[in-house]
Amino acid sequence: MPDTSQFKTDRTHAGRWTITFSNPPINMFGPTTIVELGALMSDLEADPSVKVVVFQSANPDFFVAHLDVTKAAERPEVLGLWRDFVLRLATAPVVSIAKIRGRTRGIGNELALACDMRFASRQNAVFGNPEVGVGLVPGGGAMEWLPRLVGRSRALEIVLSGDDFDADIAERYGWVNRALDDGDLDTFVETLVRRLASFDRETLAAAKAQVNRFGTPTASEIQSSVDLFFSTLASPSAQARRAKVRSIGYGVPSDFELNFGRYLPSFGRSEGEPANTHAS
Repeated sequence: MPDTSQFKTDRTHAGRWTITFSNPPINMFGPTTIVELGALMSDLEADPSVKVVVFQSANPDFFVAHLDVTKAAERPEVLGLWRDFVLRLATAPVVSIAKIRGRTRGIGNELALACDMRFASRQNAVFGNPEVGVGLVPGGGAMEWLPRLVGRSRALEIVLSGDDFDADIAERYGWVNRALDDGDLDTFVETLVRRLASFDRETLAAAKAQVNRFGTPTASEIQSSVDLFFSTLASPSAQARRAKVRSIGYGVPSDFELNFGRYLPSFGRSEGEPANTHAS
């Protein structure tokens, strides 16, 4: 039988895993992606030798495009699984690193935010949470992680604008640890991973747990955003906006998916939406 896994795990080097996401054509997350990540997390937690895990993408244009909202709406329980996954990753006795090339939007940004560290290609990484522009709210942790990392005002800029942000701005805001020239990204992360893997696992885990006292959201905080996501998902205005999205290249290689943030203002007020309706 062919291997249908969306994640390839390289365990060649002692003490470290490299997990590469590949879900052609544009690395969208669906329910099966989230279920598989949960299983990967169980494997990671069961391996007492692993100290560092790196998440990367096989697609240079998309780290993770975004969530497939239609499929997620058919299986609402998967966002509960997602909440559990990100909290397990954040509190695991393993150092997690996102090595980012390509578009990193919505749930993809929320995966990166849940990692302990983020390093991005200056030339090729793009970040955003476009949900508000399609009548939704981020439901996978962005509204919990971003204020802790970038502060309230910048978190509001990111979430409310729904726009795309380049790696230099992400670095300046504290959204990522560093933006590096694309040719230097692999070497930098490899050097850091080797360094971390040379240290004692117990000490790394203890230090991470202490730092976590000042920076991780709770399950109830993330669940409140999950609940709000499904509430906005059901609104007529959000449904009208998503219908427009689906007609211009959603979920396939397209100028829309490459430049999601640029398109959002062109939707304007949805058909049938009263003029005095406030954005959700």
